[in-house]
Amino acid sequence: MIKVAFCDDDLSMLNEINVLINQYRERCNQEIVYVSFSSPLELLAEIERGMRFDVLFLDVIMPGENGINTAKEIRQYDNVVKIIFLTSSSEFAIQSYTVGAYYYQIKPIREESFFRLMDSVISECRKDYPSSLILRCKSGITRINLDKLEYCEVIRHTLLFHMNNGTVLESTGSMDELCGQLTQHKNFFRPHRSFLVNMEYIQSISYKAIKLDSLVEIPIPHGKGSEVKNAYLEYAFNRQQVFML
Repeated sequence: MIKVAFCDDDLSMLNEINVLINQYRERCNQEIVYVSFSSPLELLAEIERGMRFDVLFLDVIMPGENGINTAKEIRQYDNVVKIIFLTSSSEFAIQSYTVGAYYYQIKPIREESFFRLMDSVISECRKDYPSSLILRCKSGITRINLDKLEYCEVIRHTLLFHMNNGTVLESTGSMDELCGQLTQHKNFFRPHRSFLVNMEYIQSISYKAIKLDSLVEIPIPHGKGSEVKNAYLEYAFNRQQVFML
């Protein structure tokens, strides 16, 4: 099921887009739930409480806080949601992509273009489903993109998720449970009982440690060096990343 949110201070615009989404659900037989917000502050409050969406239609020009700034705050909690900006002007088009906008939709919204946009963004959302993980952190609930997870370590009962931008997220749980959740993701390997590594970020491997792109070194238990190297070579070969000269 796809979760969609609309945020626009213009109630007539919200009514119009609600009609369009209902028409789309019926004609295209899509399972979609949606919620509307007339204030960016209301939207942010719900996201801070842990509410997550797959798609967000966000008006650019609103009183109090504009859509661009709202999107910047949302990105602190969710890097995966597809943000589609709504505006009657192309003035903020360039700024919109600094927050990873999926699309910049000029008003008024026509039925045909809205349906095409929904087809496209839903298709992208479904591609992303296996590539994200929802965590319960100290700051609330957040969703991470697994492609951007460099490695994870466990200290006692705390899981530390190290992202490729240097951010570290904390969540409670066990490494065994995490590995069980990620069995379908072939790029993750557990070289040590306390570490899970994304092999996309491996720079080099010795018999003692794995060096990642961030220069962090993950220890390899004694006698497990060959197993780690073979696992990485198999992964790289399947990804066509191995070249012999």
